[in-house]
Amino acid sequence: CILSGSWKNELGSNMTISAVNADGGFTGSYHTAVTASDKRIQLSPLKGSQKHTSQRKQPTFGFTVSWTFSNSITVFVGQCFVDDKQKETLKTMWLLREEVGSRGADWKATRVGTNVFTRNK
Repeated sequence: CILSGSWKNELGSNMTISAVNADGGFTGSYHTAVTASDKRIQLSPLKGSQKHTSQRKQPTFGFTVSWTFSNSITVFVGQCFVDDKQKETLKTMWLLREEVGSRGADWKATRVGTNVFTRNK
């Protein structure tokens, strides 16, 4: 399973992951199809790490997206799965943290969700 390339999730969001370096690090970009912000969606940078593929055929990984159009950041963790037909799928869970104006508003600052990504053809 190779993370490098272009991926799309079930909501229509797209991400591109660069080559994974020898230490498992990678960078890329994320263009979300959904947002709670009223600002125009923009391409946002991502940075992450993957367990070495030489050790596992279906590696785990994590990455952070620093949204360029809102005061929030999202962390994703997941695993890459390969089925019998060699189709790769990224199963992820995420936490989004947005800036709030006070400590009393902290209760509404974090959202959680899941996404499944498939490789763009």
